[in-house]
Amino acid sequence: MTSPFLMLSRLYGDETMAEVFSERRTVAGWLDAEAALALAQVQTGVLPAAVGEAIAAAATLDNVDWERLWDQARNVGYPILPLVRMIDAALDPAAEGRVHYGATTQDIMDTGLALQLRDGVGRLAELLGDFGDAVALLIDRHRHTLLAARTHGQQAVPTTFGAKLAVLLAELTRHRRRLFELAPRIAFVSLFGAGGTSAALGENAPAVRRAMAGRLGLEATDVAWHVARDSQAEFGYVCAGLSATCARFAREIINLARTEIAEVAEAAGHHRGASSTMPQKANPIGSEAVIGMAATSSALSAALGQAMEAGHERAAGEWQIEWEVLPQLAVLAAGSTRVAAEIAHGLQVFPDAMRRNLNGDGYVMAEAYMMRLAGPLGRERAHDLVYDAVREARDRGDSLEAVLERNATAGERSAIVPIAPDDYVGTPDLACDAALADWNAAAANGAGRPTAHSDLIPTPDPHPEP
Repeated sequence: MTSPFLMLSRLYGDETMAEVFSERRTVAGWLDAEAALALAQVQTGVLPAAVGEAIAAAATLDNVDWERLWDQARNVGYPILPLVRMIDAALDPAAEGRVHYGATTQDIMDTGLALQLRDGVGRLAELLGDFGDAVALLIDRHRHTLLAARTHGQQAVPTTFGAKLAVLLAELTRHRRRLFELAPRIAFVSLFGAGGTSAALGENAPAVRRAMAGRLGLEATDVAWHVARDSQAEFGYVCAGLSATCARFAREIINLARTEIAEVAEAAGHHRGASSTMPQKANPIGSEAVIGMAATSSALSAALGQAMEAGHERAAGEWQIEWEVLPQLAVLAAGSTRVAAEIAHGLQVFPDAMRRNLNGDGYVMAEAYMMRLAGPLGRERAHDLVYDAVREARDRGDSLEAVLERNATAGERSAIVPIAPDDYVGTPDLACDAALADWNAAAANGAGRPTAHSDLIPTPDPHPEP
């Protein structure tokens, strides 16, 4: 069957993640599950060694008739019955009839899915690590690069580019921890039989299940999860959430790269982002791709709640939602994160434009003047004074400082002294250091805790030099 051409994934998806959820890898996972089941049954005395080893040797892609597999799966509704028959057909008569012994279709498919989700989490963690590391470098490089913080799309107060990106890195750190926490929840073997009771394997079931899990590098549980899909849904939600964070970064780049702002730009290159008709264009194509992938992820993730609604002991259509949605969510999340990392690594930052925009009209210092006046006047009087001054300055085209000096009383005027944007940025080093420390603490094995502000505030020297 010809698959639809998905151009966004073709252009910007992640090849490694696509391979994890490819047709061959999916079927290979089912075969690995069947082989591990047979060898686990040998290990626990359910099957003779020669039989289990023969099954494991026959459970290979070489014995799969692909056209027949899918033709028969369409008729049966599921692919495991024809797959088992193909393995069985490759066995000597002495070993026939022992493939899939005590298992049900969903056991094999869910075990294969667990292998894919485990590898998918690993790939996402790798890509997220690269993205976060690129952001961390930008934070350290631009912790004192001044620009306007913007609220509701308008200039608010001065900040630094490093402090702005520290907010993003803290978000990526939380995603990094989510992936570490998620990994053990989605890596479970499934071997519970037709109704989740393990009746077909009887008292051998727990031992077989654990032996099978050990061979596959998965965990084992004695509680069936055929219809408990919260962990699979969680994987999808984490994918969608990571994609959304990448999109927030991408939107920031698009907005700051606007011609009227021009504070950043994606990496330059011959014909990169070029228009077919407007020679001046250098479109933020990477950021656009990230937003497209993230928006698609958001829509797909909405189906996962319905997948969790499966009733009784086996689903009646809800399970099939995962077949379509989880692979796409994984590939889109990987693509979003990979492209976001590329943008961060190649990002052009223009500090002169940032400062020029910040100093444009002086209104961005309104809060600074208000807080300076709040001491002698009280906050409300100071707010009203600066508010009226800003309106007059805009009407007249004057500077805010000039209007304040003109309108202030003699007592108020002493508090109105020039304030440089550099002197009203709060504590950018504290924010940058905390974000960097938390990012590094969450690396490798997920250990570490969010860094408290007190951890980064230097202890005063009790004997300072004069």
